[in-house]
Amino acid sequence: MTGGSAGGFRANKELARAAEVLGIPVGLGSMRVLVENPELFPHFNMKPLAPSVPLMANIGAVQIRDLERPPVYELLKRLEAQALVIHMNPGQELFQPEGDRDFRGLKEAIRRVCEESPVPVIVKETGFGIAPHLVRELLNAGAAYVDLAGAGGTNWILVESYRLPEADMAAAAQFAGWGIPTAVLLASFGGMQIRLLASGGVRSGVDAAKAIAMGAQLVGFALPVIREAAAGGAESVISFFRRLEKALRSTMLLTGSQDIPGLRRASTWREPAFTAELNAFLRAEAFARG
Repeated sequence: MTGGSAGGFRANKELARAAEVLGIPVGLGSMRVLVENPELFPHFNMKPLAPSVPLMANIGAVQIRDLERPPVYELLKRLEAQALVIHMNPGQELFQPEGDRDFRGLKEAIRRVCEESPVPVIVKETGFGIAPHLVRELLNAGAAYVDLAGAGGTNWILVESYRLPEADMAAAAQFAGWGIPTAVLLASFGGMQIRLLASGGVRSGVDAAKAIAMGAQLVGFALPVIREAAAGGAESVISFFRRLEKALRSTMLLTGSQDIPGLRRASTWREPAFTAELNAFLRAEAFARG
C-alpha cells in the first residue's frame, strides 16, 4: 500500500535505502495506480536507491486479468524489477467501497502471466492465507513461490471498515478473526521443502526462525517495518533488522543449527492447542478436497 501518494513515496524511498544497506529484498506497493497514472513512475522507481538487492513489483490478480499485460511487462523492465508479486485480496475487495468483486478467471490469468512474465512470479494473499490445495495449484501453474500471507497480522477487512458507514463497519467487524494462521498453513505441509514464503503476523527474529524451521524459504515483514520507516526512516528500519538478525542467530545457536539448512532440519515442539488446531484444519482441508 505504499504507492501513489506523498507518504507512500517517502516510505518507499526509506525502505529501499534500508534494503540496500541490509542486502535484503524489498517489495513495492501495488502498481495498479502506476499503470493508470504513468506520471507517478518516480514514486515506484526505487532501483536507483537499491541497485544491488532484489526489487519486487506488485499488482492485484484482478488487474492482471483485466489490464493489457504488455504494458505491465514493460513497466517491470523500466522498474528493473527482479520479480512480479501478484496479490489476491478478495476479503479486502468485498469491503472496499470501490472494490472489485468479480473473481472469475483469476487462476487462468495467473497461469498466463507465469508463462509470459519476463521475471519470476510470486503469488500471495494479503493476510488471510492460501489453502494448501490452492498453493499446489499455483505452483503447478508456474508460480516461482507462493507467499502464504496468513492471518495473524494486519486484517485488511478491518482496515477498509474505517471507510464504511456504521452498518457496514459492523458487518466487517464480524471478520476480526477471519483467515488461516500462517503457522497452521506452514505446519500443514509437514516440513516439505517446497517453494513457500511466510508472512502475516511475523514480528520477530524468533518468529522468523520458527517459520524457517517449519518450511519457509523466506520470511517477510510488513507492519513492523513500515512503523519503523514512519518513526525514523531508513536508520530505524536498519536497526530493526539488526535486532531481528541477532535474535535469529541466537535462536540458531540455542537450537544447535549451524546454518539455515540446519535450522530447516531442526525439530519443532508444538503446544497441544496448536496441534489440535492444525489437526482440525487438516481434516477440513481433506474434506474440502473430497
